[in-house]
Amino acid sequence: MVRLADRTERTVPFYAVEVLKQAQALAAQGRDIISLGIGEPDFTAPARVLETLNRAADAGLSGYTAPAGIPALREAIAHYYDSHFGARLDPARILITSGASGALLLAAMALINPGDEVLMPDPSYPANQNFITAAGGITRLIPTTAAHRFQLSADDIDAHWGPKTRGVLIASPSNPTGTSMPRDALRTLIAAVRARGGFVIMDEIYLGLYYDEAPQSALTLDDDILVINSFSKYFHMTGWRLGWLMAPAALMPAIERMAASLAICAPALAQHAALSCFEPEVMQIYERRRLSFKERRDYLLPEFARLGLHVPAAPDGAFYIFADVRAFGLDSTEFCRRLLNEAGVAAVPGLDFGQAHASHTVRFSYATGLDRLHEAIGRMDDFLGRLRTTVAETTHA
Repeated sequence: MVRLADRTERTVPFYAVEVLKQAQALAAQGRDIISLGIGEPDFTAPARVLETLNRAADAGLSGYTAPAGIPALREAIAHYYDSHFGARLDPARILITSGASGALLLAAMALINPGDEVLMPDPSYPANQNFITAAGGITRLIPTTAAHRFQLSADDIDAHWGPKTRGVLIASPSNPTGTSMPRDALRTLIAAVRARGGFVIMDEIYLGLYYDEAPQSALTLDDDILVINSFSKYFHMTGWRLGWLMAPAALMPAIERMAASLAICAPALAQHAALSCFEPEVMQIYERRRLSFKERRDYLLPEFARLGLHVPAAPDGAFYIFADVRAFGLDSTEFCRRLLNEAGVAAVPGLDFGQAHASHTVRFSYATGLDRLHEAIGRMDDFLGRLRTTVAETTHA
C-alpha cells in the first residue's frame, strides 16, 4: 500500500463537522434538531449580489482573472478597510483568494519553513493549525485564560518564544470565544513579536461582526503584519469561497507567484458578484444583520446565566459563546452528546479548540434565528434541570 505523508498524521480533526453529521443523521430520522454547532450564518447573500452574479455570468465573465484578483474588487476592499476599520493601504497589497483558507495557505507557505514553530492561543480555531502543518511548520498552542479574554499576551510571547519560533497566528474576534483583543494588549503583543524578528498573521474574518466598540484593523498598529479576511462571515457568502490576504508590498510578488500556481485565481464569478457587497444599500443590509446577531447575543447571555451556564469571558464579536459546563457534572464531550440526543440541540465540545479547556467548555453558535434560539433555551432549561437534579442527588448520596 502507498505510504501516506507524515503530515496526514499531524492533521487536526474538526469535531464540529462530526457534530454536524450526527445532527444531520438524527434529523434524517425525523428529529427536530436546533443547530448551535456549526459556525455558518443563517443569512445568505443579498439579492443585489445575486443579481450581479447573474449579470456577470450572462456577460461571460467566468474566465480566469489575474492571480491577485480583479482590480476593482481589490480597490473596493481597500476602501472598505479605510472607511470601516481605519487602515489605509494600497490595493496592490491585497490578493483575492479562495476563501480565508486560501489566504492562510499562501501566508503559511510564504513565511514558514519545515520545522518552524508558530504560536497560537489555546483555545483557537482548529483548522488553522493544519495550514501551518501543510507548510511543514509546528503549531504550539499556548494555554490562555479568561482574564486575558482567551487571547495571547505579550507575556505569553516572552514566556514561550523559543529558538525555533518563527511567528504567531492570532484572531480577533476569535473563534471559539467571540472575544476581541483590547487594542493596547494587541499593540504590545505585536511589538513583542516584531522585536524578535517574527511574523504576525492576523485573522480578521469576524472583524465586521462587532457588538460593543467599533474596531480598528490590526494594520493600524503595524503595517507590516499579514491580515486575512473573508466574504463568508460578515458578508454571508460561505459557499462562494472568496477571501483576501493583505500583506506587505515586499512580499506580494512571491505570494502572487505562488497563488498563480496553487490556485490560478479565486472564483471569477464570485469576485464580480462581490463588488456589489460594498454598495451603500447592500452595506445597510449587512449592518441590519449585524445588529440582529447582537440581539441574539444580548438575549442568550442573560439566559445562559439563568441556566447556570457560566460564560467566563463575554463575547463582543463573531457569533459564538464559550461556556463552562463543569457545574453539571459531565465532561464537555458527554455533555454535548446528551444535549444533542436528549434535547435535540447541537453544540461543539471544547476538545475541538485545544486541550487547555477541552474537558469543561462548550462552544455555542448563535448563527440561527431568534425564534429557534428561544426554542433551544426552552429545551436546554429542561435538559439542564435534569442534570442539576442528578448532580444534587449524587452530592447528597
